[in-house]
Amino acid sequence: MAPIGDRDRQGSVIDENTEDEEGQNLWASILSEVQSSSSSKLPSCKSVLVLGDNECGKTTLVAKLQGADDPKKGSGLEYNYLDVKDEYRDDHTRLGTWILDGDPHHTGLLKFALSEENFEHTIVLLVVSMGHPWAIMDSLKKWSAILRDHIDLLRIPPEQMRDFEQSLVTHFQEYVEPEEGKESHTQPARRGPNPLHPVASQDEDKVLLPLGETTLTHNLGIPIVVVVTKSDAISTLEKEHDYREEHFDFIQQHIRKFCLNYGASLFYSSVKEDKNCDLLLKYLLHRIYGFPFSATALVVERDAVFIPAGWDNEKKISILYENMTSMKPDDSYDDVIAKPVMRKPIQREVEVLAEDEQAFLMKQQMQLTKQAPSGSGGQRESPMRPSPGAQKQSPRAPGAAAANAAGLAASPKKAGMEGARAGSTSEGVLANFFNSLLSKKTGGAGGPEGGPPGPGGPSAPGPRGTAKTVDGEGEPNGDANDKAAVTRDAAAELDRMTRAKKPIPGQNSTGGAS
Repeated sequence: MAPIGDRDRQGSVIDENTEDEEGQNLWASILSEVQSSSSSKLPSCKSVLVLGDNECGKTTLVAKLQGADDPKKGSGLEYNYLDVKDEYRDDHTRLGTWILDGDPHHTGLLKFALSEENFEHTIVLLVVSMGHPWAIMDSLKKWSAILRDHIDLLRIPPEQMRDFEQSLVTHFQEYVEPEEGKESHTQPARRGPNPLHPVASQDEDKVLLPLGETTLTHNLGIPIVVVVTKSDAISTLEKEHDYREEHFDFIQQHIRKFCLNYGASLFYSSVKEDKNCDLLLKYLLHRIYGFPFSATALVVERDAVFIPAGWDNEKKISILYENMTSMKPDDSYDDVIAKPVMRKPIQREVEVLAEDEQAFLMKQQMQLTKQAPSGSGGQRESPMRPSPGAQKQSPRAPGAAAANAAGLAASPKKAGMEGARAGSTSEGVLANFFNSLLSKKTGGAGGPEGGPPGPGGPSAPGPRGTAKTVDGEGEPNGDANDKAAVTRDAAAELDRMTRAKKPIPGQNSTGGAS
């Protein structure tokens, strides 16, 4: 029998052990509660990677999913986010969205959007446009090849990559189309913490059907969604490019075969007409966070097609073959959906518009009418014909000046009228002066003013500018002395008129001969 002291010591040791166990159980319960609550919250590490050519509607589509009315297009690698709210758990988070530029030179930026750390939390959107249907298949092949090359460069362990690939196979095999009025909900407890990569079911009674020969032949280990934007352009293709129903069936069957090879979902959407945009957002939240989703596949409306991953197969695609009469399903896509020949655009920078001929001639007529001198009376002369008094005499033909003078002397009244008409303008003053000098010269050489020329006088004037003065024997008499005399007389007369300001000799106040 143990002493009383030993009993007390044993009792105190037992009490201390009990308290330690209770403390550990308390901390374990607190940690388990925190862990369960944290696991129920929406994770903030999820992201969406958007790939596609330029002008295919990537930025506009993401802005529509965000609820923004004014999309802002960037360059290189854009980052946005979608606000995600869970009404059942009263929780919210942000879904990161990366948009890569359509220029292949920016593919080096993929390392910032898709890395080893966030690979299992990322879903990829391959975006093409129905506005350019002839480029759909080339774009899908190009961007899927770029995505594959980038994934091959990631340092993901082979065992982990095989798990990612198997999760896509599991999603296909376990897909069940939701019934009307019921919701399809991914169970995190059964499928694991990440709905993007579900774990195979442990139900032994459930039979998984094998995949088809063309299903997941290009398994990249990452979920893919193919989005065909601008589905409203189908009506435009019918009007402008003569597309028929079989053309759209031919396009759809090629896209669905591609999706089947990569295990991708398919959406036909239109931001302009708001078709399948909300459905696309719900499907992304269903695949990423396991939100409830009740929509079934849509293949009736040609501009609002929706095919979830796991629903399609070769037999369902073959239904589209029935409408193809002028083409075969195996025909080359580029041969059937050929790019239309575009007309060479007009270079507007070098375009010159010619003025109307009648308008141009009217402007010229108005200018000539304004420049023509207006006479004091009588018929208006042609604006293209210079005034007779303003004509310059050739210095080499003094006889011509004498011949003109003789003509003016024969009709002094006409000379005065011409002088008055020329005097109506600024140039007419000088012309009037020289006409007066010529009249005076003619009067001295041909006898009385206004009479016929005397012997040795000027003959009848010939053509203008070529008349010559001849003597009675028919010999020319215009020499340097006559030229000098005319120059001296003109200078003297000009000087006299400047000093005295008297009327010009040879004319009266009415412009006639004195």
